[in-house]
Amino acid sequence: MPTSAPPSNRFERRRAETRGALVRAAQGILAETGDTSVSIQAIAERADVGFGSFYNHFDSKTELFEVAVQDALEEFGRTFDEHLVGIDDPAELVAAGFRLSARMAESHPELMQVLRHRGLGHIHSDNGLSRRARRDVEVGMASGRFTAVDPTVALSALGGTLLSLVELRFARPDVDGDDAAVNLAEMALRMLGVPPDDAHEVARRPLPDLA
Repeated sequence: MPTSAPPSNRFERRRAETRGALVRAAQGILAETGDTSVSIQAIAERADVGFGSFYNHFDSKTELFEVAVQDALEEFGRTFDEHLVGIDDPAELVAAGFRLSARMAESHPELMQVLRHRGLGHIHSDNGLSRRARRDVEVGMASGRFTAVDPTVALSALGGTLLSLVELRFARPDVDGDDAAVNLAEMALRMLGVPPDDAHEVARRPLPDLA
């Protein structure tokens, strides 16, 4: 959910709770089917709030589902911030991003299903993981760690590869997710200009425990 200041009184708390329930209901729908044609009544029932409460918070389903995706992506980004704190090497941050994403398919399945169903349209978003990935790419290019190319193009390549990995984790659960993530991370680093031996080593550095 958004990292805004906590509500200051009972009315505001209840209002925030209702809004949060609607957003979580929308995220659940996106995670299960990705189908946004569900009625507002069904969303309200799933959120356990009154039908009329919907329009106190959102003008339309489109707005609600957009907020639901943005909140999920921001949560995704914050999870990375929490687990990758202290890592300064942009190459290691990129590799760890792939590998943690593969593991989050098990530890955070609903969140990752939202990314699976709606992430493509947010690769170039100004929030969530996209903002963080672009920052790391730009730092890597400025430092010479990565080849100097258009950061937007690099972000397109990294985002598309990451979403393919997420799809693989759900569509082919028989495939070793950790192994696939390591290999894709190594390929991504080489694509960014990291020397092969270096990319191989960086992609296999120890990861923090998601638990």
